[in-house]
Amino acid sequence: MSEFSSVHPDAAAPHISPFHRAKGEPRFPGGPAPDPAGSHHERRIRSFQPRRSRVTTGQAEALERLWPQWGLDIDGRSVLDLDELFGGRSLPVVLEIGFGMGEATAQMAAEEPTTGILAVDVHTPGQGNLLGLADRAGLTNVRVANGDAIILLREMIPPASLAGLRVYFPDPWPKKRHHKRRLIQPEFLDLVAPRLAPGAIVHCATDWEPYAEQMLEVLTAHPDFENTVPDGGYAPRPAFRPLTRFEGQGLDKGHVVHDLLFRRRQSL
Repeated sequence: MSEFSSVHPDAAAPHISPFHRAKGEPRFPGGPAPDPAGSHHERRIRSFQPRRSRVTTGQAEALERLWPQWGLDIDGRSVLDLDELFGGRSLPVVLEIGFGMGEATAQMAAEEPTTGILAVDVHTPGQGNLLGLADRAGLTNVRVANGDAIILLREMIPPASLAGLRVYFPDPWPKKRHHKRRLIQPEFLDLVAPRLAPGAIVHCATDWEPYAEQMLEVLTAHPDFENTVPDGGYAPRPAFRPLTRFEGQGLDKGHVVHDLLFRRRQSL
């Protein structure tokens, strides 16, 4: 998953030690579960690898205070009512898979207050950071989901309910033997397509050239999607996707970032 780093007020804050917990006690009572889907879903190759990172005091406070209101564990046990999830408001909902520390997500949510953003990641510090950012900015259109996005899409997202999908800087899994772990594959698009409303936009971005080529190939070949670029190929970075510090560092090193914007075709 991507990680957008920035200097944050919590950066120098004390860290929460796991040794302060009694044996068997949840890391964050009322917060994200360590394995929300548990053993009731099959084992399979995953496109992500959870990272063990320290959680600052501010991130822990945000998790404990805000998770019951804005957090969602992906347990795969029921289909979501997206209007209910966003407080009874009927908003177009965009699913973002992999948000790192959440700065870009919070910025997009602030600039799109009438769009609900359902942001999925397994990185606990990032979950706490995004909740804190949303709270401090007074945002009410962000929900943070914890767990496997595949289970979320397959078991919990209603048909034709999403207005868009965003996958920014996913793990490129550069070694050839790991390419099967890449998220953007034909099978993934088969799963995504029925959950997207006609006209919904799939927006991917990567600075890994071989992965960009694979994304372009599989999206172009899929019958349910059409490139928004008339002549095909990559799209310019749209204004709504922030230029992050992480991305800026890559550009300074000469990396080339490719954006892909594909539209869900109208049903036949």
